[in-house]
Amino acid sequence: MSMIYATLIIKGAKTFADVPDTLKEAVRRILVDAGCGHLTTE
Repeated sequence: MSMIYATLIIKGAKTFADVPDTLKEAVRRILVDAGCGHLTTE
């Protein structure tokens, strides 16, 4: 599920604020690893 949210954030369909609190840390790690850490701001 974290990868799905990360992909949607990268594509611009969702924002990091849309991610449930329980998944935020995992999604943050995926985005940072993908070089998209700038998308982790709320």
